[in-house]
Order: sequence, then structure tokens, then C-alpha cells
Amino acid sequence: MTVKTQMLDSYDSQLRLVVPLIAPLGQEFHSDGFVLRVAGQHRGFVETAQTLNVEGDELDQLIKKHRDFFAASGESVEWKTRAHDVPADIPLRLLAAGFVPEDVETVMVGDAEGLAVDPRLPEDVVIRIVHASKDLDSIAEMESEVWGEDFSWLANDLHSRITAEPENIVVLVAETEGRVVSAAWLVFKSGTDFAGLWGGSTLAEWRGQGIYKALVARRAQIARDRGVKYLQVDASKDSEPILLRLGFMAITTTTPYVWTPHRS
Repeated sequence: MTVKTQMLDSYDSQLRLVVPLIAPLGQEFHSDGFVLRVAGQHRGFVETAQTLNVEGDELDQLIKKHRDFFAASGESVEWKTRAHDVPADIPLRLLAAGFVPEDVETVMVGDAEGLAVDPRLPEDVVIRIVHASKDLDSIAEMESEVWGEDFSWLANDLHSRITAEPENIVVLVAETEGRVVSAAWLVFKSGTDFAGLWGGSTLAEWRGQGIYKALVARRAQIARDRGVKYLQVDASKDSEPILLRLGFMAITTTTPYVWTPHRS
């Protein structure tokens, strides 16, 4: 068995269908061992085991069941797929049910110890761990500017996660003169070998100066100090080459399929 295959097996067995011990405020988790459904977030969320126990018409009915759960309350829902999932026609059946694919991301894994180097930042830029509401609001404002859409929901999302499991999420900002120019968070997965790297968005004028790499390094230090072996990232096409140079390994791809209710 190759290292990549071993890592993919660990990813599938440890990081899928995870239900937190304490749910963030307003969120509800339901899992039957094959499908996990999460309600009460910015939008609904569904993911599955690597191998589903249904196919064909039964799979169509399963997709419809979860889509209609969110449709009943007028919510959109993301169905998270991976390229190695079985049956292989899940994406086609999601399309037939009205789901639309978003950008493909590469699932990458890196060794926390090897990545835990001293961060190198531009002059006058500092990294700080935050949890106050005003800092989370600043992150949401920065994300809105980066992506050109309303990310105000993110402040409440991060706050609820920090409140529910403060020991399992660390939120960091890179800032200069009080302005947040980049942000990222580290999510611990209790009982696993992994912690997840999320966020990592940077204002356009501050890109290419090593801030993204510095935030990876700082989170790797925190993870290593907590005994974490591996860091996992769902990488965009922009982040993937940076992470490959840092020593991450690509193990599969993931594509979110999103269903949105019609607005009259």
C-alpha cells in the first residue's frame, strides 16, 4: 500500500461523518453512518461515507430526501463529494436533482512537525490569535472584500464554533496597523491524527508576500504542540501549488454540489 493510499484511507476513516460532542449554537447534526446532514449553518450541508450503501433509483431517492429536507425551510444545501467516492455516478445524479457544482478543490495532507517552521512575515505585519467579536467582524469584512460577496455570516459562524468547542478551534489574523489583511483558522479533530486548515484568504494587495505560508507555519506549530500528526486542507487552485512546495501531498479532490431554492 502506497503512502498516498494509506493517507486516503486514514482521511476517509477519520475525517468523514464527524459529529462534534457539542454542536455550535443553532446547528443540528444527523448521521445514520452513511450520510451526515447538518442544519442551522449559513447553508445546509450533506456528506457521505466513501462508499454508499445505495445506487440507482435508491440513490436518487436519497438525494431527493435530503434536498427536500432543506427545501421545506427554503434553505440552500451543499452536498460535498470526493473524486474517489462510490458509486461513481453520484455527481451525475446530483446534477439531475438540480444541484450545481462549485469549484473543484484538492484535498491535501502535510506533516505537522515538518511544517512547523518559524513564520516569515512582511515588515509591520503580525499574526495574532483572536476570539473577540470585533475581530471576527473584521475577518468577515476582509473576506467580503476578497470574494466580492457578503460574508457577514462568517463572524457568527466562527463565534458559535469558538463558544461550542473553544479548545478545538484557533482563529488567527495577519494584520498591520490594526487592519486585518489575511485570516485563517485551525480546527482540531478530537480522536484523530488530523487538524484542518481553513480560511487563508488574503487581500489582493498583500498577496505574494508570504502571508499565506506564514499562517500555515503558525498553525502547524500550534498543531504540533498539541500532538497532531497531520494537517489537512481543501485547497483552491491558487493555494495548491504553494502547499505542494511546502511539502503537502494531494490525495483526492472534492467538489461541493449546491442546490438553491427558487426565489419568487
